Amino acid sequence: MLNMAEGIARLGALAESPVVDILARAFADAGFDLAIVGGPVRDALLGRVTNDLDFTTDARPDDILRIVKPISTAQWDIGRAFGTIGAKVRGEQVEITTYRADSYDGVTRKPTVEFGDTIEGDLVRRDLTVNSMAMRVPGRTLVDPTGGVEDLVRGVLRTPADPRVSFGDDPLRMLRAARFSSQLAFDVDPATVAAMTDLRVTLSIVSPERIQGELVKLLATDDPVRGIRLLVETGLMDEFLPEISALQLEVDEHHHHKDVYEHSLTVLRQAIDLEKIRNPDAAPDVALRLAALLHDIGKPATRRLEPGGGVTFYHHDIKGARLARKRLQALRFDSDTTNTVARLIELHLRFFGYSEGAWTDSAVRRYVRDAEAELERLHILTRADVTTRNAKKAGRLARAYDDIERRIAELAEQEQLDAMRPELDGNRIQEVLGIAPGREVGEAYRFLLELRLDEGIVGADAAEQRLREWWAARA
Repeated sequence: MLNMAEGIARLGALAESPVVDILARAFADAGFDLAIVGGPVRDALLGRVTNDLDFTTDARPDDILRIVKPISTAQWDIGRAFGTIGAKVRGEQVEITTYRADSYDGVTRKPTVEFGDTIEGDLVRRDLTVNSMAMRVPGRTLVDPTGGVEDLVRGVLRTPADPRVSFGDDPLRMLRAARFSSQLAFDVDPATVAAMTDLRVTLSIVSPERIQGELVKLLATDDPVRGIRLLVETGLMDEFLPEISALQLEVDEHHHHKDVYEHSLTVLRQAIDLEKIRNPDAAPDVALRLAALLHDIGKPATRRLEPGGGVTFYHHDIKGARLARKRLQALRFDSDTTNTVARLIELHLRFFGYSEGAWTDSAVRRYVRDAEAELERLHILTRADVTTRNAKKAGRLARAYDDIERRIAELAEQEQLDAMRPELDGNRIQEVLGIAPGREVGEAYRFLLELRLDEGIVGADAAEQRLREWWAARA
């Protein structure tokens, strides 16, 4: 709950910071207005940490640059065409933007950039009322023409203008509403939700890169499930990630199975909880969270209704990995993230046979080899994938995974599992067999790798002997 007195005190403390003070004085001396705007004001009122400082002013870009040069150690004007000048002041990065009064053509989300004359006019064109507040400095006057403070108190998100106009101007704002719903744990105003539903198809004018950026920010929040539900309920998810909505499989009276959609959201939440426990100081692992959300997207395409009321999803792990790869590539995710997510989905069922009988050392080595750099993520995803309400079954699976992690640790200490390679390299293989580089060296290398996986470290001498025996039998 927002405490206004405390919020105003935090705003005042923000205005007293050395960076704000030096900028406020410089702009005032030059005859221009300056105000802290948007996220920093919202976060100060809510008691949240503010990382970057954003300012707005009636000064034009050339004037901004002229004012900040003497008081900053670096400046950049990559956003000059949009009125934005960046600078580093007292070691902190700041952005200062001229008041804007843009117009949109409704065909693209690129505005016709127009500079404005008033701060009120600038604020009403922003995405959400809670982001449409400013504090003039050095005078410390709060400017809130759209009721952002009241919405902070109520915990509600809405647009400053009619939501149909706001979203019609820039459809990406609909995804931002979902993201801030998760980030702030706020509800979205019903009229705003209705506009998101009606205008969902306009998201087609937004580039895949921009959509990807908002999806990443949503998944990086502490509770992305709130925003994901909103995207599914409004139909926006169908415009860029329809596989999530498709998880809402129909269940008839004769065939029963777990609610795949709710299960996937639970897995996502549990993966985030485990991520924080196992890696408390790390940044949000978006690749892991994507894998948790998408791990069962192969189920709708592989569902088979069996006689007697059973339901199967054979090979949904393989199908899901392919679907995820295709979708992430369409959203312009980088290859590392795409490969990680697809690999985790492909492997997410591998463990569940372990609980039915202990694996051999060879099977454990292959589990580590197949996971490679994704082993820690696979540990988290596999544990998070247990959502049964049967406490006895959940306990049995947890103990089984504790056991496999213990065995991996023991084998790693004995055998250097993180460097799973044959005991002879390519050069030594050529020397032992008296052959030149070529296909046969690769075949010999794969034989020795299988030996390593099956039996662990046997020693260089034994490896050479086994290689000669294999070569002789092959000949």
